Amino acid sequence: MKIVTYNIHKARGMDGRVNINRIAEVLGGVDADIVALQEVFSKYTGKPGKAGQVETLASILDMNIAFGCTRHHLGQPYGNAILTRWPILEWRDMELSWLHRERRGCIRADIKAPGGTLHVYNIHMGTSYWERRHQVRNFLASRQIHEELEGPRVLVGDFNEWIRGLTTRMLSEKFESLNMRLHVKKRRSYPGLMPMLHLDHIYFERPLHIEKAELVRTRLSSIASDHLPLAATFAWQKEDEKHPMTRAVTASMAPGSKHPPRP
Repeated sequence: MKIVTYNIHKARGMDGRVNINRIAEVLGGVDADIVALQEVFSKYTGKPGKAGQVETLASILDMNIAFGCTRHHLGQPYGNAILTRWPILEWRDMELSWLHRERRGCIRADIKAPGGTLHVYNIHMGTSYWERRHQVRNFLASRQIHEELEGPRVLVGDFNEWIRGLTTRMLSEKFESLNMRLHVKKRRSYPGLMPMLHLDHIYFERPLHIEKAELVRTRLSSIASDHLPLAATFAWQKEDEKHPMTRAVTASMAPGSKHPPRP
C-alpha cells in the first residue's frame, strides 16, 4: 500500500495561482491508497452544494474523507485531512495549539486496509522550537496514542523540523522512521521549486515496513504547492512471510523449546 503526505498550501502554487485541479493531477500521478493533506480547505459553512478543496479532491480521486478543522480561514474550515480508497471506520481530531501561535492539530483515521486495521495520524506542527516541544509531548501523552489499538500506527505530516531536534528524537523512540538516505537521493521537500529543507516525515510501526519511498518531484509538483509530496510504499509483513531463519528462531523459543537452532 502507498501513503503520501502533502502540504498543499491552500492549493496556492509557487506561481501565486490557486488551483486545486493541479493538486488533483499531482496526486493522481502518485496513485496512493492513503493521502494525508495539510493546509487544506473544507466546504464553506452554511453554503450547501459548494464543494471545498478536500471534497473536490475526494471526488476526483474517488476517495473517502476524514477532515480535522484547526481553525476557520476566510470563512472556511481549514486544517488537515486524510483521504483513502478504503473504508474509514472512525476518525478523531486532536488539538495541538500552543499559546498565541497559529492553531495546529492532528487527525487520526482508523482505516480498514486489506492487511487489517491501520491507524493513520496526520499532523501539522508549528514553526517554533518551543511550540513543537509542547506539541510532541502532548501528542505522545495523548490517549489516542496510549489506548490499545488493533493494528499498527503510521504518523505522517509536516513537522516543520529539518534537523534532528527534540521532536525527531522523541518520535524516533516511539516509532520507526523513514530513512530517506536509503530511498531518495534528493531529500529536501520545501520549497517546491527549489527545495532547501526536509520538513515532511513518515513514522510507522511493525509489522509494516517500507519497500520504497520517493519525493514526487515533477514539473507540475514543483509549482503546484510550496511543498513536494512525500510517498512511501509499505508492505504488511505477516508471521508466515518472515525470513525462514526468523521463523525457526521464533518457533524454537515457544513453550517446550530450550535452545534456538544452531546456524
